[in-house]
Amino acid sequence: MVRPSAPAFIGQRLRSACFVLTLSVALGLAGPVAAAAPDAKGLTVSVVRPQTQDLIETLLVTGSLLPREEIQVGPEIEGYRLIEIFAEVGDTVKKGQILARLSREVLDTQMAQNTANAAKAKATIAQQKASLDQMLAQEAEATSAVERTRQLRKTGVASQETLDERERAVKVASAQVAAARETLNAAEADAVLVQAQRSELDLKLQRTEVRAPDNGIVLARDARIGSIVLSTRSEPLFRIARDGAVDLDAEVPEVALPRIAVGQSVDVTPAGFAKPVPGTVRLISAEVDKASRLGRAKIALPYDRALKPGTFARGLVQLDRRDGLAVPQAAVMFDADGAYVLVVKDGVVAEKRVETGLKADGRIEIRSGVTGDDLLVARAAGFLRDGDRVVPVEVAKTASEVR
Repeated sequence: MVRPSAPAFIGQRLRSACFVLTLSVALGLAGPVAAAAPDAKGLTVSVVRPQTQDLIETLLVTGSLLPREEIQVGPEIEGYRLIEIFAEVGDTVKKGQILARLSREVLDTQMAQNTANAAKAKATIAQQKASLDQMLAQEAEATSAVERTRQLRKTGVASQETLDERERAVKVASAQVAAARETLNAAEADAVLVQAQRSELDLKLQRTEVRAPDNGIVLARDARIGSIVLSTRSEPLFRIARDGAVDLDAEVPEVALPRIAVGQSVDVTPAGFAKPVPGTVRLISAEVDKASRLGRAKIALPYDRALKPGTFARGLVQLDRRDGLAVPQAAVMFDADGAYVLVVKDGVVAEKRVETGLKADGRIEIRSGVTGDDLLVARAAGFLRDGDRVVPVEVAKTASEVR
């Protein structure tokens, strides 16, 4: 490529400049320049009026469904074989209903032995009572003989030796009566022991039937036919959700925990549900986890067979609700001094300080500073300043704003 010399290049530039100047003069003679000057009235901006609406501020929480109260059913006696099972996972059970049955052959044998021991104790008591009656009769006879001998001794008919002998007979008879009474007491004590053993056996026989402590739904079954039940086993035979009641064990950020209160309404949507389930805050944790900075809240849910413990769920806690003036959140700006909005009046932008309240569905409550007749810049207010001239275009109200 051959570059032109310097004088030739300068000549070309001068000819181009003369052509542009000639064209500009021609256009000026023909009429005004095609490019229009900026609108002297200012920029066109979207504006909205604050609307009165029902504002509901919510907090999103997540967690898992858990039984409100879980009952663990284990064996009350150990060392017996499990022979029958009457409940499965998911079954609804009533208080006192038999869930499983243990073998009772050994206890039946012990009960038969106890019955024999009870009969033996009864016979022994009868025998000891008869023996005591006999001893009492002998004691009475010996006492009478002493009294007669004493009378005869006064008249000199009986000797002192005879009197001493008969007094010794009274003492022997009294000792035999005391021994008979002790033997009878021992026999009666044996009978009481046999009866206590029978009561224990009756209780053990009752406990061979594993029963539900309360109404509920069976969550898990670890019982296996043929296994030997032990009280030291790590897993209970059955786990039951008392009354089938289920709670959402929700995690709550520590900054939101002070705004949670017992009794607040919660819309809970478990995984797989198309519609939320109404719930109520039942309990709030007394501490916050140091690692996660999360607290916990128990949200009570109504009985529903479709609610499965362990299911993930999310809930919207209703923190507050009231009617108030609201605008889109984009219309409110914040700085070091607080919140403010840009109000358009007679085509001029004016900054106004406002007090904000609830936030819900992309809108924010204005508690003071503006009225329902004011026009507020809806968005892009950060590009405007106090005193700017604009052309306001009111945004049409949406269906959600008209209430």
